[in-house]
Amino acid sequence: MEEMDALEKEALERINQNKVLAFSIFLVLTLGINLVFSPNVCFSFAQVPNLSQGSRILPSSLAPKPNTGQLSDSPVAMVCEGVKVPLKILLHHSGDLAAKFPYNQAVVDAVRKIPMALWNAKERLWIFPQSSLSSAEIILRQVSSVKVEVENLDPLVQRAIASASRVPDLRHLYDKIPSHIEPKLLPFQRDGIEFILQHGGRVLLADEMGLGKTLQAIAVTTCVQESWPVLIIAPSSLRLHWATMIHQWLHVPPSDIVVVLPQPGGSNKCGFTIVSSNTKGTIHLDGVFNIISYDVVTKLDKLLMALDFKVVIADESHFLKNAQAKRTTATLPVIKKAQYAILLSGTPALSRPIELFKQLEALYPDVYRNVHEYGSRYCKGGVFGIYQGASNHEELHNLMKATVMIRRLKKDVLSELPSKRRQQVFLDLAEKDMKQINALFRELKVVKAKIKDCMSEDDIKSLKFTEKQLINKIYTDSAEAKIPAVTDYLGTVLEAGCKFLVFAHHQSMLEALHQFLKKKKVGCIRIDGSTPASSRQVLVSDFQGNDEIKAAVLSIRAAGVGITLTAASTVIFAELAWTPGDLIQAEDRAHRIGQVSSVNIHYLLANDTVDDIIWDVVQSKLENLGQMLDGQENALEVSSSHVMNSPLKPRNSPSKQQTLDPFLKRCKRSLYDDTEERPTPKVPRN
Repeated sequence: MEEMDALEKEALERINQNKVLAFSIFLVLTLGINLVFSPNVCFSFAQVPNLSQGSRILPSSLAPKPNTGQLSDSPVAMVCEGVKVPLKILLHHSGDLAAKFPYNQAVVDAVRKIPMALWNAKERLWIFPQSSLSSAEIILRQVSSVKVEVENLDPLVQRAIASASRVPDLRHLYDKIPSHIEPKLLPFQRDGIEFILQHGGRVLLADEMGLGKTLQAIAVTTCVQESWPVLIIAPSSLRLHWATMIHQWLHVPPSDIVVVLPQPGGSNKCGFTIVSSNTKGTIHLDGVFNIISYDVVTKLDKLLMALDFKVVIADESHFLKNAQAKRTTATLPVIKKAQYAILLSGTPALSRPIELFKQLEALYPDVYRNVHEYGSRYCKGGVFGIYQGASNHEELHNLMKATVMIRRLKKDVLSELPSKRRQQVFLDLAEKDMKQINALFRELKVVKAKIKDCMSEDDIKSLKFTEKQLINKIYTDSAEAKIPAVTDYLGTVLEAGCKFLVFAHHQSMLEALHQFLKKKKVGCIRIDGSTPASSRQVLVSDFQGNDEIKAAVLSIRAAGVGITLTAASTVIFAELAWTPGDLIQAEDRAHRIGQVSSVNIHYLLANDTVDDIIWDVVQSKLENLGQMLDGQENALEVSSSHVMNSPLKPRNSPSKQQTLDPFLKRCKRSLYDDTEERPTPKVPRN
């Protein structure tokens, strides 16, 4: 029994000793792999002898010992001796740098020494400014107790940060913004202007459509007035819009604004200096502001380089996404050469990085100099030089925000926006499309003169009837004449990718809009007088619930009441209506209960068309309604930033009229359906 007790005791000791060894090895291996606990604690073991199959007794020499600071050369000890801590330096979304690594006290102590380094508990990152990068690299190399394996920023990222840090901070020029402009800026627009100035005036302003990118860019030009003249490159449908905005905001005489158009004729150009792009002679871009389209740049590239514009604005700069396009190759050198370059785009293609490359190259040619380097980093490397994918998406987004881009969405600044924002967009109608309308206006002028001089009541009635027929004919022909310009403008809106409503009156316009959208393969619905009542709600439900349906083509009268289309926050009027209430009702298909965004309303107008006449009629009718309105929802302000005063137009035309609000504010509350609730935009849920 004593012998058995001794054997059992010896067996138990062996088991316990084996447990000690196994546990000790486990601790070492754990500490060696997860450096998150204590890299300074380690066990030292003697070499484990080769034991025979029958001899498993643990020698006392294998018992764990306190660490003396010296590790033996045993295989187990080497686990501790080769401790490595991977540390990645990355660009944080705040614009600062961040250090990411498995917890290790020695590394933590080192990172704490980096100038201005702070621990971000929420993201579990150490954050420090870009200016501390050099110090961080030195400090991390000096850690002796463990080997810190630093994965530094990509060379392209480092170049971009270094280049951005060298641009001059021009925020001190903000005070040069004229006093009649600055107070009208919204808070986020002031932030945008300061961002552009802070980054040396070379920026991609990527605010969502409807947030006033044009105004912000114009305001920046006033800060660098000593570098004028200014070159503006825009889509063809926006050339006159830019001229209008510049004149309205900066009070620049129309004659100092040069607009290059295919032909000098067409609809009234409000006194701007019009230069034909089709002339065989020399084109003179000698205005204070010179506005051209992307298509014209290919014809004028040598002239533009010779003129050496120091301030260049490229509107809808995503037009430059195709590296092989002629307009891209012609436009980029002009932007690169400018001292100040502002690119505007509400759709900067953040999900398709390769489409950003040429825009970034235009702003920072020394940084984005190699498409293969960029493609390998941000486009999944590409196949055979074709870069269609996306990789390191967060890094690219953070890099752009830190160095070159500012982007705000409507939902981000909703509290700063009015519930409705109107803008009048003046269209450029071709001379051939205006011939018939001009002839009708001349005939109308003769009839009006006869009415004025006529003494016979019967003759006056006859002339009045003729006058009405002529006006109706002008109304119809104006719709036909506006079709090319309206569809051109819709093409620009489609680039934004947002849902929108487009209203018109004539079937010719409605049909042209519908066919244009179908040709572009854009999902859309159409509701007009011929749409059965049973089908309307189905179409409305499709528009409201299907993200693939982007547009609704609507008749002002037939679709202006009784339906809810709050899935869209952009409303476009291709034509005006004779009754102001019809305009209000149509607008409120989007601006009603359920709308969670600010509604942008675009009135597409053309001078010397029926729009001149209707504007007067709307004004007169609203004046006669009297002062009866007291609700802010019905104030219906037309943003003064989008309306211009024409020194050439003696009557109250769209180009002369300051704003619709003095009249729409007096519109009766009864203009709304009695069955409808007053629209109050909701605040979106977090």
